[in-house]
Amino acid sequence: MRDRSLRGKKTLITGAASGIGRSTALAAAGKGARLVLTDVNAEGLDATVETIRSTGGIVEVATALDISDYDAVTAFAEKVHEELGSLDVVMNIAGISTWGTVENLEHRHWKRLVDVNLMGPIHVIENFVPPMIEAKRGGALVNVSSAAGLMAFPWHAAYSASKFGLRGVSEVLRFDLARHDIDVHLVVPGAVDTPLVQTVDIVGVDRDDPRIQAWIKRFRHHAKSPDQVAEAILRGVEKGTYLIHTQFDIRFGYWWSRKFAWPYEFAMRRANDLFTSFLPRK
Repeated sequence: MRDRSLRGKKTLITGAASGIGRSTALAAAGKGARLVLTDVNAEGLDATVETIRSTGGIVEVATALDISDYDAVTAFAEKVHEELGSLDVVMNIAGISTWGTVENLEHRHWKRLVDVNLMGPIHVIENFVPPMIEAKRGGALVNVSSAAGLMAFPWHAAYSASKFGLRGVSEVLRFDLARHDIDVHLVVPGAVDTPLVQTVDIVGVDRDDPRIQAWIKRFRHHAKSPDQVAEAILRGVEKGTYLIHTQFDIRFGYWWSRKFAWPYEFAMRRANDLFTSFLPRK
């Protein structure tokens, strides 16, 4: 059996400045991983690096960049490979979110979500996975999708476009990379209480509306913490699990949507009607 532990493994984590990415970086450091970190937020990334190193963790390389910029990712990969050689574990965690109905979403919303949530991970995969294959040591690729990459949540069309896409990439690579002894893990978090909850762009809706604030409060009450999600991710990597659920309700909902198509469609229609009631009346 191949050693799937992170101890001593060269591990890339994107989105390491906050939320799930930061928690995963801290947890991986605690397991002895040799970290390569990146995030678009330079100040937050520096804070993560400082915290890890202050507790004895190893950060080999940390560079602030936008993963949607292919040239920036390529230059970063060249630097990492020059200093460290090929990596052992690649974790695509960075992501953004925007919700809205199709008549409210603008082209820039669709494009930015696909650029960051789908093309960003693809840029990372293009640059870091082939050297892993060439090294013939095996390894792991972790892609963080979403429950919105499994089911049809209201107002999530643009977000789901990116997350369903990443799910498709992962499903294919799961089998393509198996012959190279590289495990692929698809993480599908449900509600997670990250800073994104307070900043997510909900197009066409007043976030200060008491009804919206009430739903955000309910979301946060139900949500898992980033630390809990990070724990689930690392546990899944160590066990070689492909589909990594972070909470039971999403696991059950996905099973239910496949086994009971008509009740699922009815529930999604009712949920959509409920969300539509929050839109300004014209």
